[in-house]
Amino acid sequence: MSKNTVSDRFRKVDVDEYDENKFVDDEEGGENQTGPDEAEVDSLLRQGNQNGALRAVLKNPPVNSKNQNAKERVQQLVVRVLCSFKGSDIEKSVSSLDKAEVDLLMKYIYKGFEKPSDNSSATLLQWHEKVLAVGGVGSIVRVLTARKSV
Repeated sequence: MSKNTVSDRFRKVDVDEYDENKFVDDEEGGENQTGPDEAEVDSLLRQGNQNGALRAVLKNPPVNSKNQNAKERVQQLVVRVLCSFKGSDIEKSVSSLDKAEVDLLMKYIYKGFEKPSDNSSATLLQWHEKVLAVGGVGSIVRVLTARKSV
């Protein structure tokens, strides 16, 4: 026989909360995100500290910012840092990054493919190969399905 359940707990769940059309972005407040400090990155590059410059350019990315000029400025800065590396130093540098930094770097690589500059495509392909080896295919999937762009 069936058991009589007099529970009404299911009636207290708000199913409209999970509606895709009512999505509200949790992380607002990107107005003050200006990206990495360009002077710091330039000084690290002049000193020959490419690894430090890479770390500096990957911290404080303007993903929540609606300012396209700031995003493009940071993208050009990232490409300049990536182009400053020797081909033999790329793998060591990528392996020192954590998972979030690898995914962010992959975002910048794909953004660089969208707007190539002189000789940046060959360098970005080298970086893509090394980042793919460290981050795997999952890194590409996370970048392509991310809601926030750089």
